[in-house]
Amino acid sequence: MPLDAPPQRSSLRQNVAALAARLMAEDGIADYGLAKRKAARQLGVTEGEAMPNNAEIDAALREYQALYPDDEHEERLETMRETACEVMRLLAPWRPALTGAVLDGSANGFSEVEIDLFADSAKEVEIFLLNQALDYEHREVRRPGPESPEAILAFEWDEVPVKLCVFGPLAERIPRRNGSDRAKLPAVEALLAESAQREE
Repeated sequence: MPLDAPPQRSSLRQNVAALAARLMAEDGIADYGLAKRKAARQLGVTEGEAMPNNAEIDAALREYQALYPDDEHEERLETMRETACEVMRLLAPWRPALTGAVLDGSANGFSEVEIDLFADSAKEVEIFLLNQALDYEHREVRRPGPESPEAILAFEWDEVPVKLCVFGPLAERIPRRNGSDRAKLPAVEALLAESAQREE
């Protein structure tokens, strides 16, 4: 939050972030931009006026989850991270990286396992999935541009929804525009190991 932001604007941003977080938690909206726009509309805020960034919504989402704990959250998160590891091992040739709610721990019952892949062509990934008899669907790439994935492929792995974003090879070195992290397989395995230690 800029230090010189007027108090009223600061309060508006917090309100938009809190409502966007609630929409994501309760309605299963996974897209930050959509949640922000919907929250702003409901609060009668013009979009450019007081829009929080993704980090502010993430913080509000964590607050919401702390206030309204989901009894199944830890178990679901562990299952989704295990799924992520299995899929990442399968797709190792394309240097998979976990991102999104399953990585940052904010996953809810509507979340998907989001994995970025880096391939010379999305077709080679699709051919591989077909050879594995994985029934996937194509999703529309919103706001196509130089930082957008070449393809978005979605499927279920043991009833856990998985979303693959296939980027070109150079995208691996470019930080994600929305500021979210990426984690390679060893880092995700370490998260699972930490979780297992806490349960002991």
